[in-house]
Amino acid sequence: MYPILLALHSWSRWLVIIFGLIAIYRAYVGWTGRRRFVGADNGMGASFVGSMHLQVLLGLGLYFGLSPWGLNAMKQAGAMKDPTARFFGMEHVVVMILAAVLAQVGRTLSKKAKDDTIKHKKAFTYFAIALVLVLLMIPWGIWNPARPLFRF
Repeated sequence: MYPILLALHSWSRWLVIIFGLIAIYRAYVGWTGRRRFVGADNGMGASFVGSMHLQVLLGLGLYFGLSPWGLNAMKQAGAMKDPTARFFGMEHVVVMILAAVLAQVGRTLSKKAKDDTIKHKKAFTYFAIALVLVLLMIPWGIWNPARPLFRF
């Protein structure tokens, strides 16, 4: 079960990135171009947030149950001194949950705003911050442990 959940978690990150980039682009163009906030803008925001929620659920399944790098790693003595254990046991999960919360808040605030320009601005701001956090915490191997970009 672990390899399947890990592969799903690995592949679904690309949905988050793709939907996030599209949602940010639409929000930026809508904000700077003073365009109406249409159903496609809302739908892309929903796709970004939904993919974030899916990713968090898959990640929490790994963290609390199946992964040797999740909660199990944090129970070992000296885990905070091991960069890989610390990254997957604490840094990755905390920042990714924060990113999902920010994306959700951005979508909620953008839907509640009265003015279309403000809707786009709020969506752009929160979605951009959320996506930057996601990109920082993906294990690319640059400033955190390297993991394969595509798991099979």
